Amino acid sequence: MEEACELCHRNPVKTTEHHLIPKQHGGTNGPTAVLCSACHRQIHALFTNEELAGFYHSLERLADYPGMKRYLGWVKKQASEKRIATRTSNRKKR
Repeated sequence: MEEACELCHRNPVKTTEHHLIPKQHGGTNGPTAVLCSACHRQIHALFTNEELAGFYHSLERLADYPGMKRYLGWVKKQASEKRIATRTSNRKKR
């Protein structure tokens, strides 16, 4: 589906549904956000599911995280059709 990303606001982009509270933590029927695949991958590269469930379960909190702020400032300047590579955060535990 192509529409605007609720996080980076690029438009039109191919979007995916992001569960603001991960499904494994009870978010199956919870709130979701429409995100471009680049933002969706970046979120999961930066945060563990425990962090997403415990604190980063809103677009405002996600966008306010310093690493995500830097990413959003950069990705907003990228063409919507460009394939964006994602790097895993050094602080995220595997």
